Amino acid sequence: MKIDVHVHILSPDFIKNVKRHKETEPHFKLIHSGPKVKYATAEDVLHDMEKTGVDKSVVFGFPLRDTELCREANDYVIEVSKKYPDKFIGFAVYPPLDPGFEQEISRCHENGLKGVGELIPDAQGFDISDQKQMKNLTGICKERNLPVLMHANEQVGHYYTGKGETGPVRAFKFAENNPELAIIYAHWGGGLFFYELMPELKKALTHVYYDIAASPFLYYPQVYEAARTAEVLPKVMLGSDFPLLSPSRYFKEMLKTNLTTVEKELIEGKTAASVLL
Repeated sequence: MKIDVHVHILSPDFIKNVKRHKETEPHFKLIHSGPKVKYATAEDVLHDMEKTGVDKSVVFGFPLRDTELCREANDYVIEVSKKYPDKFIGFAVYPPLDPGFEQEISRCHENGLKGVGELIPDAQGFDISDQKQMKNLTGICKERNLPVLMHANEQVGHYYTGKGETGPVRAFKFAENNPELAIIYAHWGGGLFFYELMPELKKALTHVYYDIAASPFLYYPQVYEAARTAEVLPKVMLGSDFPLLSPSRYFKEMLKTNLTTVEKELIEGKTAASVLL
């Protein structure tokens, strides 16, 4: 089974009014600027899944600051997850610092959503290393046994739109503060996985996983070999960041590596299935 754990979807109504939404959501505008910007509905994802052979996709909206827009996005994810239960695993997105966070996540879970994310700290204005700020998020996710998909990015190298302040240091602190919480860090955790070569960090990151979203834009294919050396390949998951990239891009890149069949199967779906299904 192939599972893509990182797929953004927007409702047709949101896309229809996207210009207006960009004026009130600066981070969304930042990410979705330029002539090649893409948006995807649930049906767009299904079409690409059919082409690429992906069996299930974890789908969610974009992390906005407007709570009403977040609720509408969650409603759309609930709707399509119920319509296509064999294809979609829905996650909920909501600003963690909003007083209504726990209520909204509870509502979404009771309506079939299986996790929280992708949350982007720079988009919604919070610091994951500050446990006081994270108490609502961690409390409800621990109570309901919900995994969290959290954005993280490397703190060195070239700039790109959306590159923020949440890197390995903050990511590690969040994991250290919440050792029993299942955390999936997007984008290789901003390189956090390299530090699992340190014994004390490996122990603290027992329940941390890494998706490979945007990997072709960030690393040589040898990054998979580095993950093998750090003994974290069993914690790595396919994440495309669709519609930014299709899963096919990652499958092609993996062909350039010396990954074994067993290792590819873990990345492409087995590890995600053990956490999400």
